[in-house]
Amino acid sequence: MNSTQYYFNTFGVTGPQLEELTATALRHGGDYADLYFEYTTYFNLLLKDGVVSSGGFHTDFGVGIRVLKGEKTGYAYSENTDMPDMIKAAKAASAIALGTTGSLNYAKVGNHANNFYPTADSWRAKDAEDLLPFLTSLEKAIVSKDTRIIKVIARLSDSVSDVMMYNSLGELVCDTRPMGSVTATAIFQHNGKTENKTVSRSFRHGSEMIGQSLIDEIAQDIVEGIDARFEATRPKGGQMNVVMGAGASGILLHEAMGHAFEADFNRKGQSIFSEKMGMQVCPKGVSVVDDGTLMWNRGSGNHDDEGVAGEKTYMVKDGILNSYLHDRISAASYGVRPTGNGRRENFRYNPIPRMRATYMENGDSDPGSIIASIRNGIYVDEFSNGQVKIGEGDFTFYVKSGYMIENGRLTAPVKDINIIGNGPQALSDILAVGNDLKIDNGTWTCGKEQSVPVSCGMPTVLISSLTVGGE
Repeated sequence: MNSTQYYFNTFGVTGPQLEELTATALRHGGDYADLYFEYTTYFNLLLKDGVVSSGGFHTDFGVGIRVLKGEKTGYAYSENTDMPDMIKAAKAASAIALGTTGSLNYAKVGNHANNFYPTADSWRAKDAEDLLPFLTSLEKAIVSKDTRIIKVIARLSDSVSDVMMYNSLGELVCDTRPMGSVTATAIFQHNGKTENKTVSRSFRHGSEMIGQSLIDEIAQDIVEGIDARFEATRPKGGQMNVVMGAGASGILLHEAMGHAFEADFNRKGQSIFSEKMGMQVCPKGVSVVDDGTLMWNRGSGNHDDEGVAGEKTYMVKDGILNSYLHDRISAASYGVRPTGNGRRENFRYNPIPRMRATYMENGDSDPGSIIASIRNGIYVDEFSNGQVKIGEGDFTFYVKSGYMIENGRLTAPVKDINIIGNGPQALSDILAVGNDLKIDNGTWTCGKEQSVPVSCGMPTVLISSLTVGGE
């Protein structure tokens, strides 16, 4: 972990200047003000047909200044940290308090010395010549796996963000956040048909992550199940039992249910769960978590973007709605502690409640037994695009791969289908939860007004009835 002085030097500011900026921001009587300094370096390489087709390096630097007064937010930013420009931004943000009535009480939250992403080798110490061999080795490993592969596209991207947060309560928090992401797409041709498959991995790791084990893992995953894709057909649709495979099926949990637990939607009465705190929303034994503490996970954070320590939050515990996902605003409104879910895309945006790593905890059912219990249904394990209505909870997801279940066995592979349902109803219709929780470490990004990195996961789960859109 870097020293506090490192961050002061990086942003060219002093402690007294931070105090002056927050005092200026509150000059018209706001309830609370905070500063978010950020210095991020980005790098990426794209390999196509064995040749680097693109690459780039850029930096982002600046400070965002926020003032809260009652239910209103004033926000301004500067792309440099010269004191006159920051004072100007602070004055602009402070204007929100003029004529604004009402107030909320903000209290210190305390901080923990978290370190969820220790780094051995900083990405900033690497250049293209250091990273290119990984991509070429990855391409060769993938091509060697299947003679039907006609093209491989591989991308490596990394970033390192230094952030420093200070608020009018006197809390100062600093963090350095690494991120490495690898994405590979293989295009297959067989008997006149073309299929493609994309596999990705993303971690808050340094460059030590790009070793042979990662190459082997991605290469194996990219060919796994490709025979079934060539054989897959579109099944007959209708209402049926649906078994959600462990891992990537967690994206349905994220979209169809997780967003509805974000406190801003509930505070404004826009979520289907707005009046259900403390009520049973799932069968007993089901627990749904949003977690910022998983080691090296893409969604984890030592602190969120308001300086609140990362934690594991039970949204649903043993079937009972236990907590919304709070930033400082919603926490003050509800009179509870923030849960570390105040996140932002970068310093140009104000933080809002966002998920981190969202998953369902293990149940006590054997995955094989869950499938064996189904006479007629469908098993799905890879999703792509989805749509959700937060207020009603209705969702639609496109399924990339799955299998029919007939008499307790996985049979014909299927593709090109939609899964349609309602989030609260799907939660209440859970019949069994497997003991095989898997966190999917793909390059998941959530786009609620702003883009932030997230991850998801779940064990094998049986839902009694969802609509399958097929023939």
